[in-house]
Amino acid sequence: MYTHIQIGARDWPRLIDFYDHVLEPLGLHRINNRESAGPAGVIWRVPERRWPSFVVAPPFNGLPANWGNGCQVSFEAPAREIVDACWRFALKYGGQDEGAPGLRPRYAPDFYAAYCRDPEGNKLAFVCAVPDEAVVS
Repeated sequence: MYTHIQIGARDWPRLIDFYDHVLEPLGLHRINNRESAGPAGVIWRVPERRWPSFVVAPPFNGLPANWGNGCQVSFEAPAREIVDACWRFALKYGGQDEGAPGLRPRYAPDFYAAYCRDPEGNKLAFVCAVPDEAVVS
């Protein structure tokens, strides 16, 4: 299990606003802001839990932040409707579509996912993998 995933930021205000909206349906809430972040960065996590967390921060080496080709951050969603909501918020707040919500049977029969890029080009996935009989419409 990981403790946190961190991505770099060039436009802090834009990414903070983006992730505030996109991560909210997953129950991840921002615990600090840019001004109080310090070297740890801006952090989102489930309330009352330290880990796992998602972090946005400028690179420690001082070079400009950029996206990694072939890198993807995938978030587990408890329901398909949450996948849909995260993807919609991502597009509404400056993300780019990389794959609309839907089943991806090439991965598994119950693999429901949506893909996008955040405003700085980082690839994201929102995934719900529950058997069809467990899906409540």
